[in-house]
Amino acid sequence: MSMTNNEDKEQLFCDDLHQFLLSVDMIDERLPEAPDLEELWQPIAQSYMPDAIREFNGEYPRVAFGWIMYVGMALAKYWDVEWSTYSKVTDLYAYLRDRIDFDHMDDYICEKVLCLDAKEHEVVNNVVGECAARTYNKLCRMRLEAGSKEAFRTFVAALHQMYLMGIAVELRSLGYHMTKVQ
Repeated sequence: MSMTNNEDKEQLFCDDLHQFLLSVDMIDERLPEAPDLEELWQPIAQSYMPDAIREFNGEYPRVAFGWIMYVGMALAKYWDVEWSTYSKVTDLYAYLRDRIDFDHMDDYICEKVLCLDAKEHEVVNNVVGECAARTYNKLCRMRLEAGSKEAFRTFVAALHQMYLMGIAVELRSLGYHMTKVQ
């Protein structure tokens, strides 16, 4: 699978995740535009990368993808409920992670940020798990040279799409529906 550039690779991850999330009715056909949250990607990614790389190279590579989707969901919730406060937090990723610890950040976000009941928590865990597995498998099938710049850029592109899909899922859950303007 030869890709011409990183944008093409990112689009592959986006298309796959979008189609899956549509099939389980977690997002709308049209993805949301959330510039406040999209602008946070660079600082979030920079802060998240040491944890993501550790997990990806360790025993739980799919966790690297899943946890960033939870971060996207949490930030969408913060944006909806009290953005004037949360937008002032210097490092929102560290803020979330340090509420408990990296290993339990998913449960913290589901229970304390998203306020999901047990059934909703299970549904979200299953969906995030499937998104993470799909993304990890797609990345592995690209057969990129381990440790190369291309592999790193592709890894970041995959994380970015997981983050954006987390935002889209949570905005939909909060009642924001993206439709075409007639």
